[in-house]
Amino acid sequence: MEERDWVQDALTNLRPDTPNWYSWAKTDSSGNKIPNKDRMCWEHAIVIQDGVTKPTQAEFDAEVKRLKDEYNADAYKRARATQYKPVTDQLDMLWHAIHTGTLDKTCDFYTVNKTVKDNNPKE
Repeated sequence: MEERDWVQDALTNLRPDTPNWYSWAKTDSSGNKIPNKDRMCWEHAIVIQDGVTKPTQAEFDAEVKRLKDEYNADAYKRARATQYKPVTDQLDMLWHAIHTGTLDKTCDFYTVNKTVKDNNPKE
């Protein structure tokens, strides 16, 4: 994920009852234009909804860290997902193993999927 995705997710999560509470400042406190690529950060988030307060930098940083930790904890799942054969191919391997009576640790279904799991351990 890109850094701006973490920023938006964190800001939304910190005010779940009002997920559209913020926008991005177009100029800094000195009136200088903020380039589009630099706007999406805690510093340039502005409150656009009445009754909502901007989270503190500490709250924001903690939420970004929590989101990144959660994302990284599932890295093995994303890696496996790109390496597994399509479900239709897996079902075909499984059907052949059942049909030939080789549904054990030597069949293609088992060995192919075990290799993916072994190459991407859960840790």
